[in-house]
Amino acid sequence: MLTLKGTMLSRLVSQSALMINARLLHISAVDLAARKGTREKARKAKVKKVVEKIGFIRHDMRNKGKLNLKQVNKHIDDSWKQVPTDNCWVSKYYKWRVYTVEEAIKCHRETHHPTMYNVPNAPLYAHIELNMQAEKITRFVDNFQRMVAIPHRFEHNENRNIIVFAKGQDVLKEATDAGATLVGGVELIKEIQNGDLQLTEYPFVLAHPNILPDLVVIRGLLKKSKFPNPRQGTLGVNIPEMIERFSHGIQYSATKDENQKDFGSIVACLGTLEMEDKHLEQNLSTLLLDVDSMRPKREGKFITRVLLKSPPSGETLKIDPFLYVPEEGKAAPKKGSAAEEAAEESDEEDEQKSAAVSN
Repeated sequence: MLTLKGTMLSRLVSQSALMINARLLHISAVDLAARKGTREKARKAKVKKVVEKIGFIRHDMRNKGKLNLKQVNKHIDDSWKQVPTDNCWVSKYYKWRVYTVEEAIKCHRETHHPTMYNVPNAPLYAHIELNMQAEKITRFVDNFQRMVAIPHRFEHNENRNIIVFAKGQDVLKEATDAGATLVGGVELIKEIQNGDLQLTEYPFVLAHPNILPDLVVIRGLLKKSKFPNPRQGTLGVNIPEMIERFSHGIQYSATKDENQKDFGSIVACLGTLEMEDKHLEQNLSTLLLDVDSMRPKREGKFITRVLLKSPPSGETLKIDPFLYVPEEGKAAPKKGSAAEEAAEESDEEDEQKSAAVSN
């Protein structure tokens, strides 16, 4: 009996152990089961990526199928061409005719006569071409925008509203008398800060230096282009002169070509054809002098060519800009060492002494 009980007990123990092991195996199998989609990712990872080998391609065939436009140099130089001797010639084989400003205005007036275009008061535009090369070959002059005061006014047909910020009744009265659209101080700044006044109607924002610390709170609303800056001529003491320049001056911008970085252009209106010839010429001279003030410190031309146009006519007349501005610029002097400068000074002193002894 004892042996039978012992065998039955051992069987029960072994059966229970087998059941426990089976449960453990089942649990472990469940815990180690792969997440959904893991096997699919593993199969995809095993697939080899076949890289197609490309054979040798000639250099002139590598960009075949792509848009390959020939870049034409926009700096036109016709100095090597002949001067026409007849009254009639093919223009592309000879130099461009250079007109005086008076002759160009007269030609445009003829085309805008009532018997032709019938626009006697058409605007006259100056198309100025620039060499934007800076001091170094790899550097170019940045795009710039300026406002130049002209001696003779004309209607621009543009929004020239001006807002002036200043402190003091005397300064505010000067701004109002000079023709500012809106004038104010700290109270005006608070109105803009609260959203009661929109600045979109005022393309020009001028300010006196005495209110500059208070303008910092609306710096974000004014943006970088409108915030008063002495370099742009929008911050200064002489408020009437600033208002005069921004109300009646010529606004122009020089932009580089996207493909040819050393080529820049300016299009600016000089006045209307009904104005006197001398007045238009003086406006042009003032404009060219202001553009030439942005000349980089290098040798060579900055203003390369000036054309006069008057829409709707497509006639383009070339003038000589170097009657009003210098043609060639001078390179910036190279700064030598202190020893070289001292040696030059000593040489000059020796020459002076020798001259005195000879006398």
